[in-house]
Amino acid sequence: MPEPAILTRDGLDRLVEVLKGLGYRVFGPTVQDNAIVLAELDSSADLPAGWGVDTAPGRYRLRRRDDDAVFGHSAGPQSWKQFLHPPRERMWSADRTDYGFAVTEDETEPPRYAFLGVRGCDLAAIAVLDRVLDRGEHSDSRYHRRRAEIFIVAVNCTEPGELCFCASMGTGPGVDKGYDLALTERTGRDHYFLVEAGSERGVEVLAKLPTRPADGTEAAAARQEVVAAAGRMGRSMPSGDLPAVLAASRESDRWSEIASRCLACANCTMVCPTCFCTTTEDVTDLTGDHAERWQHWASCFELDFSYIHGGEVRSSGASRYRQWLSHKLGNWPAQFGMSGCVGCGRCIAWCPAGIDLTEEVDAFVLAAEGRSDVGTAVTDAD
Repeated sequence: MPEPAILTRDGLDRLVEVLKGLGYRVFGPTVQDNAIVLAELDSSADLPAGWGVDTAPGRYRLRRRDDDAVFGHSAGPQSWKQFLHPPRERMWSADRTDYGFAVTEDETEPPRYAFLGVRGCDLAAIAVLDRVLDRGEHSDSRYHRRRAEIFIVAVNCTEPGELCFCASMGTGPGVDKGYDLALTERTGRDHYFLVEAGSERGVEVLAKLPTRPADGTEAAAARQEVVAAAGRMGRSMPSGDLPAVLAASRESDRWSEIASRCLACANCTMVCPTCFCTTTEDVTDLTGDHAERWQHWASCFELDFSYIHGGEVRSSGASRYRQWLSHKLGNWPAQFGMSGCVGCGRCIAWCPAGIDLTEEVDAFVLAAEGRSDVGTAVTDAD
């Protein structure tokens, strides 16, 4: 890979132009509906220059920054999962013929996406989805086709949010692999980006940009800001053997206490960048001559999620919350070789009840260490 280079703020617009010229649809953060969301960009002018966010449990607000940083904000309500693993997609359709039904698989050619502004936590989340949906025993061919076309421009975080805890999950704030280009934004007297290539495709695009070599001071200063950001996380996940802690806490009364606050609304699973569960539904027209099967996101917080003929396996809110948290942090490492949490903090910000994932896990850890009486009683969360 070539040495790091310097890209000016104007050069960022050239990056969007180059990617569009190569046939990519460029998506990145922009301001819409009082939030920073992911949308298609016409130019870098669509990026949220000068906008930051204030977050807290159950709270998300835009705020004006005192500079023109375009990546000076933490994770918004959306993740890149929506492009790789869409919320709803048709799997096949069938039409009646003289000899029965003719089934047509939905083999629509996927768009060529370029993702601009992928944080370390979201880059790790894409790696999780790759492991689950693309490299497992039962890979998803539709996911594979979309993933193969993605060009990723990652961003090293220099200003974590109040709910970020990627440093404790080992997923940020810096990026180390899985990207084509990586940017580190610097503001102040000059506004520029340290840019590094991480793939051959990245090298080809970098060669088309108006850059200059970065001197040692510029590169070191940019990297030091990323290191400093790791020490300014708003949250941290407790250390230790979390799978063992959660397994030992199966009958804790803490689950019922959490359930008394949880609305089972499924917001946490919908905003989570790694949750991948789906269900299918069949629809027909009024004549019965045309039918379609659609796949859409599902959540383990839904009562029907665990339905088996005769009833639901997890009928209580406590059992459904326990399923989600225990799978995410307890069973996932054994099943997929990695944690199901990347420390983005979205589930905390977008929980209407303000339930803090890190706070709940910390309570279980304290109980396991004998420093709390939480976790000694038996719950009816079956």
